[in-house]
Amino acid sequence: MPVTVVRFNLVEPGASPATLGARYRAALDMAAYADEHGVTTVQTEEHHGVDNNWLPSPFAFAGAVFGATRTIAVTVSAVIGPLHDPLRLAEDIAVLDLLSGGRLVTVAGIGYRPEEYALFDVEWKRRGRLQDELLETLLKAWTGEEFEYRGRTVRVTPRPFTDPHPLLLVGGSSRAAARRAARLGLPFFPSAHLPELEAYYKEQLTEYGTEGWTMMPTAETPLLHIAEDPDRAWARYGEHFLHEARTYASWQSGDIRSAVRSTAATVAELRAEGVYRILTPQECVTAGLDNLVLHPLAGGMPVEEGWRSLRLFAETVLPALPA
Repeated sequence: MPVTVVRFNLVEPGASPATLGARYRAALDMAAYADEHGVTTVQTEEHHGVDNNWLPSPFAFAGAVFGATRTIAVTVSAVIGPLHDPLRLAEDIAVLDLLSGGRLVTVAGIGYRPEEYALFDVEWKRRGRLQDELLETLLKAWTGEEFEYRGRTVRVTPRPFTDPHPLLLVGGSSRAAARRAARLGLPFFPSAHLPELEAYYKEQLTEYGTEGWTMMPTAETPLLHIAEDPDRAWARYGEHFLHEARTYASWQSGDIRSAVRSTAATVAELRAEGVYRILTPQECVTAGLDNLVLHPLAGGMPVEEGWRSLRLFAETVLPALPA
C-alpha cells in the first residue's frame, strides 16, 4: 500500500488572526480525521518571515497534532537546524517523543533563504558548522549523560521515549549534507529524487564505517488534491496552488533541488507540469504512486474545499488501495 501523507503549512495570504486561527484549528481536526481513517503521516515544515503566514513553528504544531491523535506520525520536513539552540531543541524533541510515544520524525536541513538567517541574526556563512554542532549536540543530549558543550559540562533531561534516540534524518541536496549524515551514522533525506546523491551517501557510509539508510522522494511525488470534477476544481482553486508554487520558486535558485520545484507562471502551465495534481478518486487509486501526498489547504485553499478533498481521499481512495 502506498505511504499516505497529509501535508500542512498553514499558508493563508492576508489572513487576520481570527481566520488564521480557524485554519490552524481546522488543520488539527483534519489531522484527527486522517488518523481515524488510517493515513500514516502528517507532514509539516518551517519557514520564517513569509508574508503569506507560512508556518514558522512546526514543533508547536506537531505537539497539538499529537494531542489530537493516537497513531499517526508527524514528520517535520524540514527544521532549519542552525536557527535553533541545540540544547533547547534537544529538550523540545525529547518531550514530543515522550508525548507521542515515538511518533515524531525530524528532518534537519540548513535551509536556503538567507533572509531567515538575517531575521534571527545567525550568520549565513556559518550554517554548515552550526548544523554540525546541532546534530552532534542532539545525539549526545539524548543519551542522558553529561557531555562537554561550548566549554562547559551539561546534561539534558528528560530522556526521550525512543531508544537510542528519536528518529532524526539529515536533509539536503548537496554532497556536504550527504557526508554529514554518513559521518554521524544518520539516515539521509535527499530533498528530491537524486539517485547519484544517494549513491554518494552510501560511499560515504563505507568511508566513515557507519551505517545508515535513505528516505528519498520517488521520481514522482506530486502534491495532490482530490475532486469529483478536476476541471472545475482547477478553474476555481488553481490560483491557490499557483500561489504556493510561485512562492517556492522565488526561494529556490542556483543548485537548490526540490521534489516540488515548479517553473510554472500560470495555472494552465502548473496543471500541465504535474507537480500539483487534482485527481478524481478513481484516478488517484490507479495513479500508481508510491507516495500519496494530499495537500488539502494548499496556498490558502478554502477550508471547506480542503475538507471535501480529504473526505474523498479518506472515504473513497484509501479503501480502494491495494493492501
